[in-house]
Amino acid sequence: MKVATFNVNGINGRLPVLLRWLEEAQPDIVCLQELKAPDARFPKKEIENAGYGAIWHGQKAWNGVAILCRGREPIETRRGLPGDLGDDQSRYLEAAIDGMLVGCLYLPNGNPAPGPKLTYKIRWLERLTGYASELLDLDVPVILVGDFNVIPTDLDVYNPARWRKDALFLPEVRDAFHALAGQGWTDAMRALYPDERIYTFWDYLRNAWGRDAGLRLDHFLLSSQITKRLVTAGVDRDVRGWEKASDHAPVWIELSAPAVPLRRQRLSTRKGS
Repeated sequence: MKVATFNVNGINGRLPVLLRWLEEAQPDIVCLQELKAPDARFPKKEIENAGYGAIWHGQKAWNGVAILCRGREPIETRRGLPGDLGDDQSRYLEAAIDGMLVGCLYLPNGNPAPGPKLTYKIRWLERLTGYASELLDLDVPVILVGDFNVIPTDLDVYNPARWRKDALFLPEVRDAFHALAGQGWTDAMRALYPDERIYTFWDYLRNAWGRDAGLRLDHFLLSSQITKRLVTAGVDRDVRGWEKASDHAPVWIELSAPAVPLRRQRLSTRKGS
């Protein structure tokens, strides 16, 4: 089973990119972020024609998350992150698929920092950590996946010094991410590729793609039941170079039905046309 995440940076404006990638990569489950569309403008028909059922939590102009499942509808289990009834930003969506829970999230950026946006980001991470603990207590297979807007370590950024004061890389943000992961979640990419420089995002500015000046922002956190099934993972980097591409590339993991030993290996990349 292939599970993927893709910050599409506007689902309608980049729909041809998404549909092309779905056809080529054939993921079984896809978590999308930054839809930038209200619920009524989600391209349900086009997604269905591509062979996927979908649930979505949209928002006008910004945010928005969706979960796609090849050949069937995901079963929605939660819409919105608990812990703040006044939070109306569309950043969390959860579904039951094939005996596991898949939480699709789009964590706040937090810039400019310091300021109210950073405060909201830290609070959102704290709420996520509290809810993630509840998910672990269920003792069921869970994946938390999406654009976390966190650079976890120096290895995940092309120039650490350049990003020290950015909300993606501030010590308090990284500490909060590591506190979340430390509950018992496995960072899938780092479990498989502990020493490799891996990027999932390249800014549109300063020729970041051409210079390979990237960041790792898109993560899979796996409960112990899912970690036992982790086989391999990769980044479809070539998609970032397509015409009218998102500034993120799709990221994916492959899971085996039976338990398999976790092995360290070189990063898998899929070559596209």
